Amino acid sequence: MYLYAGYTYIMIRERIEELRRQLDYHNHRYYVENAPEISDFEFDTLMHELQRLEAEHPEYADPTSPTMRVGSDLCAEFRTVRHRYPMLSLGNTYSTDELHEFIERIEREVGPTDYVCELKFDGTAISLTYEHGRLTQAVTRGDGVAGDDVTANVRTIRSVPLRLRGEGWPELFEIRGEILMPYASFDRLNAEREANGEPLFANPRNAAAGTLKQQASSVVARRGLDCTLYQLAGDQLPFTSHWESLRKAREWGFKVSEHMRICHNAAEIDAFIAHWDEARRSLPFPTDGVVIKVNDFALRRQLGFTAKAPKWAVAYKFKAEQALTRLESVSFQVGRTGAITPVANLDPVLLAGTTVRRATLHNAEQMALLDIRPGDMVYVERGGEIIPKITGVELAKRPADSRPFEYITHCPVCHTPLVRYEGEAKHYCPNQSGCRPQIIGRILHFIRRKALDIEGLGEETVELLYDNGLVHDIADLYDLKAEQLAPLPRLGEKSAENIIRSIRRSTEVPFRRVLFGLGIRFVGETTAKYLADHFRSLEAVMQASREELVEADEVGEKIADAILEYFADAENRRIIERLRRAGLQFEASARELASEALAGRSFVVSGRFSRSREEMKELIEQHGGRNLSAVSGNVDFLVAGEKMGPEKRKKAEKLGIRILSEEEFLRMLETGTEPQVKAPAAEVPSAVPAQQTIGESAADTPEPRQGELF
Repeated sequence: MYLYAGYTYIMIRERIEELRRQLDYHNHRYYVENAPEISDFEFDTLMHELQRLEAEHPEYADPTSPTMRVGSDLCAEFRTVRHRYPMLSLGNTYSTDELHEFIERIEREVGPTDYVCELKFDGTAISLTYEHGRLTQAVTRGDGVAGDDVTANVRTIRSVPLRLRGEGWPELFEIRGEILMPYASFDRLNAEREANGEPLFANPRNAAAGTLKQQASSVVARRGLDCTLYQLAGDQLPFTSHWESLRKAREWGFKVSEHMRICHNAAEIDAFIAHWDEARRSLPFPTDGVVIKVNDFALRRQLGFTAKAPKWAVAYKFKAEQALTRLESVSFQVGRTGAITPVANLDPVLLAGTTVRRATLHNAEQMALLDIRPGDMVYVERGGEIIPKITGVELAKRPADSRPFEYITHCPVCHTPLVRYEGEAKHYCPNQSGCRPQIIGRILHFIRRKALDIEGLGEETVELLYDNGLVHDIADLYDLKAEQLAPLPRLGEKSAENIIRSIRRSTEVPFRRVLFGLGIRFVGETTAKYLADHFRSLEAVMQASREELVEADEVGEKIADAILEYFADAENRRIIERLRRAGLQFEASARELASEALAGRSFVVSGRFSRSREEMKELIEQHGGRNLSAVSGNVDFLVAGEKMGPEKRKKAEKLGIRILSEEEFLRMLETGTEPQVKAPAAEVPSAVPAQQTIGESAADTPEPRQGELF
């Protein structure tokens, strides 16, 4: 028997396993049960001993060890993973009347039943996979069909069990829930970012989502994320009810909310909602509503699903919160197009669990409409919005010496006189080539994923390059060399080489994305695509007249004028010539169609579908059809999904445009023939929220497997 520091190797392995068991136990007591049994010092002592032993004996490495929670500084791209079971969304309602309709529809179809009411957590959705009792994968919701693999980051969250407790768990199953950032962690993180001069997170939800996508898991480990689980998914789960499954999940070591209740009728559900609409303010984490679910799994299977949501569940959203606070001052931001946006700087106020310090004021017209003035007491509101907004002024508290606010006349950065274009509410700084935020904004737009997709260049790095005189426009990127980048702070040789490689790869990006990346006013991703399809080259776009430009799909007179103005600028033309020499794609490649089933037909896609809207549009183009953004006389078909706006449907009906369901569209794709016209009552797919379709016959929906929850 070999000896090591007085211990046999068997003894060392046993000690490692014992330390892991102890640390798992104390993690659970502290982070899940909120009942710690030992001090932080004692916990850290055990952790340090385990870290030392694992470092000395790498042969005993285990991905479920508590030491894995500290994270790594290694960077890796997140790979996309397809969900075994779709992560469906929930239908939302803000109305008790709609909620009661949801309950009535359920009970008309399956009779009186029990409901589980749970808090709706305001975080980022996650799906955890366990095999043989061990965490093997953590995947974000993504588009519901596939998400990002964030396993390394989720391992650092101490309320997520790496190994399950107890017994009786299936060999393979998923459990879904929400990654949260408690208010204490959020306030600490923003305080650190403010001290470092970094932009603040708008709310805990954004902070949680941003943290989960950090490339360095060591950063995630430090930010204090939490995880609450609320739904199991699997092929053969040994449960008959939701309540039973969550009770068992708690026994296995999962953190399941204590704030749940079985309700037998609408009155009990209303009481639960009323209680938590007030009590949520005392919670240590953000919540924005209550989720109501049918408890019985057999009844869930009977009720079924729509394309995007289960028919047996609905989310009741709390109404927007409002707070009264003082407007200290107004500052102004300059966007990449020169647009000036006024921002209200507020006396910090707690709103929906978040300390609000700033709110958008949109433009001069909005400020005049509100008659808003520094020193005013203003009402701030956030209703599911990321950026709070000011909705009114408490005139009774306005100082007697208050004077109307005078909007700025010069750029706050470069001091150039502002201009205002006819028909627009915003003011603009026209100094495109000499205004720092415009230059940086255009570069950031150019490198974004949907444009040139240049990896390794974030906002801080672009600012660093600009401030060091290395870039002044987008063309300068293609003159960069690794040896110029390596000495800069936070970069180094490896990062520099990766950036240069990514810049070189961007020369292969198709023309439509290059056109989008130029940042022409009003030319978004879709418009750029239509311009590329119509003109086929940048040279043709540059030489086109106003009349020729408006002939392209989705290009109106306003967009045409912006394009002409852009290419009339000598500096823009100089930049384009440099990009041409750098080898960027300035011509559209010939496109091979999958078929011509939709040739000569134009479509508007609206609403929610079983796949993303972008995928729906791509299918149309692959089979020879055209996508249009607005319902007009030029449209042949409106493909209508759930929650389609009623105005689009009305306009389509008025113009006599055929309205297709997703299923009808896919059949048309396969056959190349138009679906037969149905009776008027069934012709138009429902555009009401998912919770309002609960009364539809389950016979129309394939019976899901038990695991296909959400």
